[in-house]
Amino acid sequence: MVGIIVAFPNKDNAANIRNLLVKGGMDVAGVCTAGAQALQFADAVDDGIVVCGYRLKDMMYTELREYLPEEFEMLLVASADKWSENSIEGVVGLTMPVRGHDLVNTLEMMLHTIERKRKKRKLEQKNRNSQQKAVITKAKELLMNRNNMSEPEAHKYLQKCSMDSGTNMTETAEMILSIMT
Repeated sequence: MVGIIVAFPNKDNAANIRNLLVKGGMDVAGVCTAGAQALQFADAVDDGIVVCGYRLKDMMYTELREYLPEEFEMLLVASADKWSENSIEGVVGLTMPVRGHDLVNTLEMMLHTIERKRKKRKLEQKNRNSQQKAVITKAKELLMNRNNMSEPEAHKYLQKCSMDSGTNMTETAEMILSIMT
């Protein structure tokens, strides 16, 4: 599920942004004032977009971007000098003050990009050979037996490790097998 997370240090600003998005027909997974809260919401969804300001209560947007999974994009709503000075991969900037339709249109564009990436990942998964599938299945079984995980939990764990390490799922499964056996 693609989740939209709204994170601004001022609760009222965050609520106003959420209301604009809901009126635009978008589902908002969470509203928060701190980066740590945004990361908690991000753990609950597969991929998504964090709409945030330049500075949150506990971190700057650059720190939040570093901690977010690779599948997440960020829409930074700030003055142009704040986000144009150093472009960071996965961050799109929108200049303050922002118009409602500009915000919704930008998010729709970002959502389409995420959907295309998701479809591409699914195609890559379908193209795994039987040996790669066997390695992944073996790693999942090991995780399920040793850590009392369900199959979906083991799969999600492998995905998360894969995202965090920047490797594909097969390489991650091989690494887990080498460590745990």
